[in-house]
Amino acid sequence: MVESSLARLAVALLAALSFSLLGASFSYAQAPTPAPSSESSSSTQIPTPPSTPENSSPAAEAQRQAVQPLNNAPVWRGVRSNAPATTTVVGRETNVLMQPQGQTWRTLRNSDISVFGGWALVLLFLVIATFYWVKGTLALHAPPTGRVLLRFTLLDRVIHWSTAITFCILAISGLIMLFGKAVLLPLIGYTLFSWLAILGKNLHNFAGPLFSVCVLILLFNFVRDNFPEPGDWQWIRHFGGLLSKHEPPSGRFNAGEKVWFWGGACVLGIIVSASGFVLDFPNFDQTRQTMQIAHVIHSIGAILFMLGAMGHIYMGTLGMAGAYDAMRTGYVDEEWAREHHAYWYNEVKAGRDPVVGAGPRVVRHTPA
Repeated sequence: MVESSLARLAVALLAALSFSLLGASFSYAQAPTPAPSSESSSSTQIPTPPSTPENSSPAAEAQRQAVQPLNNAPVWRGVRSNAPATTTVVGRETNVLMQPQGQTWRTLRNSDISVFGGWALVLLFLVIATFYWVKGTLALHAPPTGRVLLRFTLLDRVIHWSTAITFCILAISGLIMLFGKAVLLPLIGYTLFSWLAILGKNLHNFAGPLFSVCVLILLFNFVRDNFPEPGDWQWIRHFGGLLSKHEPPSGRFNAGEKVWFWGGACVLGIIVSASGFVLDFPNFDQTRQTMQIAHVIHSIGAILFMLGAMGHIYMGTLGMAGAYDAMRTGYVDEEWAREHHAYWYNEVKAGRDPVVGAGPRVVRHTPA
């Protein structure tokens, strides 16, 4: 009953996320390019735009205002010219009123990254939902034996769940910041969305460094079991047995889990962590353009991370019977170990347990 309830809850949450991202993609795709905004300007500056032939003459200015009222194009051309202005503030970029590259960043954020990233998340959800509808939960081919093996120690599980929880906080708050204006704001209004956005921003800023620490600990804890082995290529060739009746034998972790470990936790985890620190700590005097580049890298890396996490979460919950229990209790049935990780199962039975070390192995029986 508990696994069934968790399965229904997971499907409902993924469906809600899918339709929210779909709506956001359409909204951003149809949104016009924003006008110059104070978001990409220095609000503490008192600049003097460089003089040009167009605005140097008071008579020319008066004539233009008479013919074209409120035409400030010459002023904005001077502001966006990158010519040094005058300011009373001391520091980097304080003589720049408007940074033209900021408009490029806004376009990337509000169109390319949001639209393509949103569609990628939606399409992957549809692929996973279709696969689950066709295949269902992958069950064991033989009945459980009732004898269980220790697969994950308490330390393993604490590290995994700490990383998973901080990742979920970052993913949800990041989606709110990326898609909230298009999806949530029209539904809940400005006041509630303002509180939600502020809460999400603060959670994101404080959970980010904690996630980085968890990723590093996870890498050191699991790296010894994630190096390539001879059976990995065979596992990849047969796509892990998802499209056949039997899963190819593997060690403690199969090739798919190793790809997620190195590509997701290692490469993408380090990328989003490093770029996140640039955004989280602007007090190190980095320029606005540096932070804009870091934001683009951070957003793309985070979306790729979420795409990989969707597949990982699916296989660890709905996709494979017994996988969730392995990380919840630490134990798996002998038959589960034999069918999904045959090489690791043989090592355990031979007394060479990668989890608790060498020596005789005693398994316990599940309660009747």
